[in-house]
Amino acid sequence: MRQENNAEAIWVRPTGGACGADVHGVDLAAPMDEAAFKVIADAWSAHLVLRFSGQRLDDDGLIAFSRRFGELDRVPIGTGDLERKDNGVAEHARPWVVVISNVKVGGKAIGGLGSYELAWHTDMSYNPIPPRASLLYALECPAMGGDTGFTNMYRAYETLPEDLKRRIQGLDCIHDASLNSAGERRLGFQAITDVRQTPGAVHPIVRLHPVTRRQCLFLGRRANAYIPGLSLADSEALLDRLWAHAAKPEFAWYQRWRVGDLMLWDNRCAMHRRDSLDETGRRLMHRTQIVGEAVEAA
Repeated sequence: MRQENNAEAIWVRPTGGACGADVHGVDLAAPMDEAAFKVIADAWSAHLVLRFSGQRLDDDGLIAFSRRFGELDRVPIGTGDLERKDNGVAEHARPWVVVISNVKVGGKAIGGLGSYELAWHTDMSYNPIPPRASLLYALECPAMGGDTGFTNMYRAYETLPEDLKRRIQGLDCIHDASLNSAGERRLGFQAITDVRQTPGAVHPIVRLHPVTRRQCLFLGRRANAYIPGLSLADSEALLDRLWAHAAKPEFAWYQRWRVGDLMLWDNRCAMHRRDSLDETGRRLMHRTQIVGEAVEAA
């Protein structure tokens, strides 16, 4: 049995970017008491994104650590048969662990999202209660490509021009359920021809974080978004302005993956994206997500 993690041995080093920190001195497959977990939880609140390098986790270990943050969320809607067939995920894990991969066996994908570039987005914000956290663990990584960017939505909100802050107070946005983060249409959805009819949850554009009580932008993803109550032209113009600001490089930090890296991010106040990668470079990740809470307007 592995030695229990000691809170005094854990230390946190910020990346120096707009968000993110490395957590050292922890073995996520070993037992962890409340004192050790509190060090990690406090670092997560402070830095939004945490990296745990050099880990050795099977799905049981990934699930066990993920559950320290709350109830596990089931896999996203419309992901086809990837989680229901033999894709290398243990039977017990299928409802909780999503395979993110460009690997094909016999010409068939073993996971989702392939080798595409992924646009800035918030995981599963098309649901009435989006996940509070996402955890992504690297099993295989290509030599180049597939880096993941994270952006600090606290800073994005705090640095908005004052006129734009006033303009968005009290406004909501529809978060599209029909497309995934690669722009692919999910199973069971039709093409959107009028964003005013976009299927998906409606959330406040400015949300209040339930733990830190700080305000942040909550945009979800750009495709097919719409602000109810505005004309189509006004909604598009306002969303374009918000996204142009939120996607500024100074709010972002990028993770270059290595095997054994586990990334944990706060889905409530950090968006993420992915660089494309060469299809010949194998990339295999396992992801879990934690059930969140209703989005509270700021």
